Amino acid sequence: MDKSPPTPLSVFASHSRLWREHRYVYPVISRRSRGLSVGVNLNPDKICNFGCIYCQVDRSDEGQRPQPLDMAVVRQELEVILSLALSGEIWQDPMFADTPEAFRVLSDIAFSGDAEPTSSPNFEDVVKAAIEVKTQLNLPQVKLVLITNATLLQRPAVVRSLIAMDDHQGEIWAKLDAGTEAYFQMIDHTKVPFKRVLENIQIAGSSRPLAIQSMIAQVAGKPMPLVEQQAYVGRLDDLMALGCQIKQVQLYTVARPPAQSNVQPVTKAFLEQLRDQIHAVRPTLAVDLF
Repeated sequence: MDKSPPTPLSVFASHSRLWREHRYVYPVISRRSRGLSVGVNLNPDKICNFGCIYCQVDRSDEGQRPQPLDMAVVRQELEVILSLALSGEIWQDPMFADTPEAFRVLSDIAFSGDAEPTSSPNFEDVVKAAIEVKTQLNLPQVKLVLITNATLLQRPAVVRSLIAMDDHQGEIWAKLDAGTEAYFQMIDHTKVPFKRVLENIQIAGSSRPLAIQSMIAQVAGKPMPLVEQQAYVGRLDDLMALGCQIKQVQLYTVARPPAQSNVQPVTKAFLEQLRDQIHAVRPTLAVDLF
């Protein structure tokens, strides 16, 4: 077996949620975070309210009951990885030895994982623990990032958590993969109506700036149709017209093997063309391609 350290490309490609003996907390080098992102997997049970056709998570054992997190372990693992990052010891790990110098910075703690993080009954507990640990270690510059499909942002515990995050460099990265209900259902496979996602993004974004994350892929050799692209751009425009503070749109495509073999990446030129459509309607909106 090859024991050599990863190349710079594989440093960015590796987003494993397993690290050493840890159960919940894992480090990755993230292009979108532009540095080291410390992820908290709130859904090791893999139970998700979306069934995205591009997702790489194996949900063959999804029939199990939701599992609560061991918060003592979550906190301990956060302390370990954040301390390794602070000391610089993390860069001696073979997994990160070839990390480019510009990315050798602790960027954020990300609430993410193998499903929708806000669905975890421990979501509010994890947010509180992250705030306490980063305060204890004197890391005011480290962001708290919620990576979400925006289906549960209306839950009281989630609303309270977002307010707490606002005071500690909090950010929401909300998923928006479509412009119409039909395409939304084709890509994300969920019982949640598209309308709820849009309403939740609008309400959350009326209180603080947020980012939109959009996975753009080919399905059975066909990229997002032009009419769907136009509807998607219209949704962004509508949200902003209603007061949603979208500070950035992150357009990205398939980077790891997806759940369905007929899902493939689009070209960079396709993403650039979609970015141009957004800028034709909202010229000052930041759009990044990944």
